Amino acid sequence: MYAAEMNIGEASERSGVPAKMIRYYEETGLLRAPSRSASGYRKYSDNDVHTLRFVRRARELGFPTARIRQLLRLWSDRARSSHEVKNIALAQVAALEADIAKLTQMRDLLRDLARKCHGDDRPDCPILDDLEAGPVATAETRN
Repeated sequence: MYAAEMNIGEASERSGVPAKMIRYYEETGLLRAPSRSASGYRKYSDNDVHTLRFVRRARELGFPTARIRQLLRLWSDRARSSHEVKNIALAQVAALEADIAKLTQMRDLLRDLARKCHGDDRPDCPILDDLEAGPVATAETRN
């Protein structure tokens, strides 16, 4: 079966990945460097588009580049262990849960500061006071 060759615009349209990101994925090694036409234009294959869709979905799930690289390696290894894939996914779940906890804490603090702010013509504002005070030392920043 003949694999269609396409330019970066067509690969972008078929994969849903902007051309700028395709170039970035090439630079970071998530996508192999494509072949080039005689005039120097990048030429992509159906397999490249499939890989781009894989990377796009992994990015949508919040996987960082290093983990996507691991997943791509496992994806192409038919002798892989699903145990490795599961461990990568669970590590991502843990990272997302930590991010959610941090964002929840930030939201709660801002909500509390906004509640304390009178929001009137007076100049005093607990929101600005908190920003001026700087970060509060936590167990993490003290260690």
